[in-house]
Amino acid sequence: MNIQIYGKSKCFDTKKAQRYFKERKIKFQDIDILKFGLSPGEYKSVKAALGGNFYKLMDSESKAYQDCFIEHLATDEAREGKFMENFALYKTPIVRNGRKATIGYQPEIWKKWLET
Repeated sequence: MNIQIYGKSKCFDTKKAQRYFKERKIKFQDIDILKFGLSPGEYKSVKAALGGNFYKLMDSESKAYQDCFIEHLATDEAREGKFMENFALYKTPIVRNGRKATIGYQPEIWKKWLET
C-alpha cells in the first residue's frame, strides 16, 4: 500500500485523514498541496480515479474560488486551466493509493483498501 495524503495544514479533514492512517500504523506520505501541488501526471491520475470530472476536485466554497472568478470563465477548458494553476482551489484531503483516490474524509473507502 502506497498512501499519499495531499492536504492543507489548516484543514481539519486532512488532520483526521492523517490520524486515521497513523492509528492503524500505516505509513503514508504527507504532502502540503499549497507548497508542492500536484504534478500533471498526478492530477490526471486523481481526476481519472474520480470519474474524469475536475469539478469534483474543486472547492467552490473556498475564498480562492471567489477570488479567481472561475465561474465567469467561458469554457470548461479555461476553468480547468485556471484551476490547475491555483492549488488553493483543491478540496482536501486528496488521498491516493496507487491509481485509486478519494477527496475528503472517506474512512469507509480507505477501510476497503486495507482489506484488499
